[in-house]
Amino acid sequence: MSVFLLDENEISFPDPANADENGLLAVGGDLSPERLELAYRNGIFPWYEKNDPLLWWCPRERFIICPSEIHISRSLKKYMKKHEITFMADRDFRDTMHRCRMKREDKEGTWITDEMEKAYYELWKRDLAMSFEAYIDGSLAGGLYGVRIGKCFFGESMYSEMENGSKLALVMLARLLKIDECIMIDCQFHTEHLERMGGKMISWEEYRELLYKGLDKETGE
Repeated sequence: MSVFLLDENEISFPDPANADENGLLAVGGDLSPERLELAYRNGIFPWYEKNDPLLWWCPRERFIICPSEIHISRSLKKYMKKHEITFMADRDFRDTMHRCRMKREDKEGTWITDEMEKAYYELWKRDLAMSFEAYIDGSLAGGLYGVRIGKCFFGESMYSEMENGSKLALVMLARLLKIDECIMIDCQFHTEHLERMGGKMISWEEYRELLYKGLDKETGE
């Protein structure tokens, strides 16, 4: 199956169903807020490494967490009882995203380039992205950021500064999203860490149904 070449002057994507078996759909285009918003509304996201061309993905299977199904292990519950856990949304979006980048860059490398940082900050300024951080006994413990459209949250990356930092940020985010009747946290790809916290793999058809339902709630349809 051919990978589509995007035109920088036209904000559009091919049918997500045309992605190849690995989930690669298209190459090229740009990271403008308009293109990024259109991508997420269609279950598509950018993921590429520095010096690589801009790649757009839409995997055939998607890994998600339903906010109401977030799993908190016994050990984490005990930890939460022993400490004062607080959280803050949008404390400093750029700082949160940069911390996510730095925690990975020196170890396994990262897709969070300068270009990506600038692009997602523009989304944040349009209220299409958010950051979320957890504090343990008053100290910054960890955080995450992602795109929020309608009743769907598309998780991008997370970091920890203290033990359980990113886990607590995710737990608190899920609780907040549940209150707001959000349908899913899109984790994009499977990890054992997220599976232990309630993540599950679903088909593209199931994912698309949840996506459309979440976007419908945005407009009240």
